[in-house]
Amino acid sequence: MAPLMSHSVSPLAPKTYAELPPLWGVRLATAQAGIRYKDRTDVLYVTFPHGAAVAGVLTRSKCPSAPVDWCRTQLPGGTAQALVVNSGNANAFTGMRGAAAVKLTAEIAAQAAGCSPDRVFLASTGVIGEPLDATRFEGVLTECEAHADGEFPWLDAAKAIMTTDTFPKVATRTARLGDVEVTINGIAKGAGMIAPDMATMLAFVFTDAPIMAPALQPLLKRGADRSFNCITVDGDTSTSDTLLIFATGGAGLAGAPTIDKADDRRLAPFRKALDELLVDLAQQVVRDGEGARKFVTVQVSGATTARSAQRVAMSIANSPLVKTAIAGEDANWGRVVMAVGKAGEPADRDRLAIWFGDIRVAVDGARDPAYDEATTSAYMKNEAITLRVDLGLGKGKATAWTCDLTKGYVEINGDYRS
Repeated sequence: MAPLMSHSVSPLAPKTYAELPPLWGVRLATAQAGIRYKDRTDVLYVTFPHGAAVAGVLTRSKCPSAPVDWCRTQLPGGTAQALVVNSGNANAFTGMRGAAAVKLTAEIAAQAAGCSPDRVFLASTGVIGEPLDATRFEGVLTECEAHADGEFPWLDAAKAIMTTDTFPKVATRTARLGDVEVTINGIAKGAGMIAPDMATMLAFVFTDAPIMAPALQPLLKRGADRSFNCITVDGDTSTSDTLLIFATGGAGLAGAPTIDKADDRRLAPFRKALDELLVDLAQQVVRDGEGARKFVTVQVSGATTARSAQRVAMSIANSPLVKTAIAGEDANWGRVVMAVGKAGEPADRDRLAIWFGDIRVAVDGARDPAYDEATTSAYMKNEAITLRVDLGLGKGKATAWTCDLTKGYVEINGDYRS
C-alpha cells in the first residue's frame, strides 16, 4: 500500500492507497497539455494494443458534454483501442465548437494509437462553458503513445484526471473466472457536482477478463445502480458523468473462458468483485466531497419496495438541512423526518423509527422515551455517521452514502472559476 501524498487532503481520505497491478493489454501515460492548470499533468492516455471490449453508462443530464455525446455514439461498436481524458475543461455547453473539438481529439488519438477514431473514447472534466482547444493534444498524444507503459503507476493516472479532488481514487479486486484469476483495476475522480444519474463524474475500470461488450454492459449498469447511483455530495448531476469499463481478454490466454452473456453463471465471482470495486470508488468520491468532514451512511428499511427505499434514502442524503445538522454535530432527527416526508414515497408517521448509529431517537411517530441528548451528541462527534430509518411498511431496503455540508463547500465553489 502506498502512503498518501504530503499535501493537505480530505480528513476522510483513506490512510493508504491500494497498489494496482499491471494488466495485460493496458498501457498508460500522462502529460501536461496546459489546458487550464500549470505545472501538473492534465491528460491521461490509455491504449489497448490488442483492442478491448467496452461498455459504459453515461449521464442522463439533458445538457451533456460533447465527450459524453461522442462516447454515446461509439459505445454500440463495443470495441476500444484508446482512451483520452483531460482535466480542467469539461467541454460542456460549447456548441458546435465542442463537437469539433472531440472529433479532432479523437482523430489525433487515433493517429497516435493506429486505429480508427470510432475506437477512441473521450472524457473531459472541469469548467463548463469554456471552449476546449483540441490542438493542445497535437504532439502530446503521439508522445504519450511513444512512452505508454504497462508498468505505469495507476496512482499517477488517477492524479491526472483530478480537478477539485484532494486525493486520487483507485481500487483493485481479483476474482475467479473458470479456473483462472482475473484482475479488475479502477480509477475515479469527483468531489463536487455529485449526484450521479447513471454513473459518476469520471470513472474508468479495466480488466483482463475475456468478457464481451454484450455481457459487460448489463454488469456495469447493475453495478452503477448499486454504487455510483447511491452517492451524493451536493445533489447536482454533472453534465459529464461517465463510467466506462474496458476488458482486454488477456486472461483468456491462461485459459479463462470467454463470456458473452451477462447471465452466465461463471460470472458470479466477477460480478461480486466488480460491484465491490465500484462501491469502493463511489465511497472514495463521497469521502472527498468538497469541504466534507463527515462520511454519512443512510440506511432505509421497511419501505414498500426497494425502489421506494432508495428514493427515501436519497431524499435524506440530499437534504441540506440534514447535512448541515451533521456538520454542526446536531442530532436533529426532525430534519430526517422532514426528508422522509418530502420524498413522495409511501410513509406512515406513526410507524416511523429513526436511529443515529445504534441510538434510537424516534419511534412510533414521536421521540423515543429513552432518548438521551448527551449520548447522542457524543455519537455525532464521530467522523463516520450512520442514519437508520425504518418505515414499518414492507421489506424494501436501500443504502446511500453522502457527506456533511460545510462552509468549505461554499468557499470552494464560490471561487471555482477564479
